[in-house]
Amino acid sequence: MAYEPVIGLEVHLQLSTVTKLFCGCPAKYGAPPNSQACPVCLGLPGVLPVLNARALEWGVRVGLAFDCEIAGTMKFDRKQYFYPDLPKNYQISQYDNPLARRGHLDIALGDQAKRIGIHRIHLEEDAGKLLHEAHATETFVDFNRTGVPLLEIVSEPDLRSSEEASQYLVELKAVIEYLDVSTCNMEEGSLRCDTNVSLRQAGEQAFGAKVEVKNLNSFKAVKQALEYEIRRQAAALDAGERIRQETRLWDAKALRTEPMRSKEEAADYRYFPEPDLVPFVLDRALVERVRTALPELPAARRARLRAAYQLSAYDAQVLTQSRALAELFEGAITAGAAAKQAANWIMGDLSAYLNAKSLEPDALKLRPQWLAHLIELIGSGRISGRMAKEVFLQMMERQQDPVELVNEGGLQQISDAGALEAIADAVLAANAQSVEDYLGGKTTAFTHLMGQAMKQSKGTANPQQISDLLKRKLEQVRR
Repeated sequence: MAYEPVIGLEVHLQLSTVTKLFCGCPAKYGAPPNSQACPVCLGLPGVLPVLNARALEWGVRVGLAFDCEIAGTMKFDRKQYFYPDLPKNYQISQYDNPLARRGHLDIALGDQAKRIGIHRIHLEEDAGKLLHEAHATETFVDFNRTGVPLLEIVSEPDLRSSEEASQYLVELKAVIEYLDVSTCNMEEGSLRCDTNVSLRQAGEQAFGAKVEVKNLNSFKAVKQALEYEIRRQAAALDAGERIRQETRLWDAKALRTEPMRSKEEAADYRYFPEPDLVPFVLDRALVERVRTALPELPAARRARLRAAYQLSAYDAQVLTQSRALAELFEGAITAGAAAKQAANWIMGDLSAYLNAKSLEPDALKLRPQWLAHLIELIGSGRISGRMAKEVFLQMMERQQDPVELVNEGGLQQISDAGALEAIADAVLAANAQSVEDYLGGKTTAFTHLMGQAMKQSKGTANPQQISDLLKRKLEQVRR
């Protein structure tokens, strides 16, 4: 039977504020365990939370970026549940009066765009972290993360495949990076995602039983978990089984989901207004100031780059997924590079380098003018395309202008006619059999001769000039 997946995503975004959401403790990642905790974030008796103004402002910033309606009045609520790393046994979150509602995010599906609704965005405090690796038989708790500000971004159930879900996350992450409110580092837990997925028969309007999947620490894991869960639910429905509404965990080693607990409803959390925090009336002047200060976001930048530099939709999409890459691209053009050549280097060699080194674009220390200089060196004939790849690697590793590298390392391309003629004569004299093969009609023998010429010149011979020279000399021998 044909089924249609119905998918919604809950993204938990850790804001990069200096201090926590309701106290003055540092929110820096990587500090020694339990060195960034105080009576407020531990929820000890007699303490009072105070809202972090920057976290509120950044929450408004995210809401506006997704074209949400910002609340006139918002309040905080106590969400009751027990986790061993949640010291208060409740979480300060938002229930019926969240920060923002009814927004959207457009994603690209080939040449088509699809609008995904944002149901709500709310502020809440993060829980701590369990440390299982510190001891063979005991689990320890680190409360440093307790109270760090989180934004939960809840999509509408508008996604219909794992591919759409993956594209939604990529685009959402790009928007957040442009806003500069979070590192979005999934390994450090600053961006986490839970999925909700159900199946229904094709053409039906009613939703099936919803299954939540947790413990997803990468976009790849989200895609794999959704694909597995869609297969699992389809097989169960085909067998006449009923899908239970539940929460499951993703096992990244076994590549499967496992039952965790029955899915809670809102009533299970026993929400009630946080008595230590009054409702907040959001100053509309603040909202408008934040709106005015919004940066150019990925979709707008994509459209501008396509119009200004005649880029393809694909090129513009790749270049704008990271703010760092987009700024490198435009900086290289300002420094004199041609748009298409700059795009090709960024999407080709640079992306390969980042992947090989497991680096994010934000970690780049490549100056835009260096990329422009590299392209200029190729265009002027000082280095060949093959040599440019070596210069590029040295530029990345040594963090040095490619012009300096070429001057220091003697990497300039040989274009001198006399020097090239000497190389050609030496190659032809040393490879009589290849010369005979070529003259006898075996054109592949020329590839060997070219390889020998480049080898003898240590890759510095101008490829077009040495090729023309070899062919001319071979034709002279033929006569």
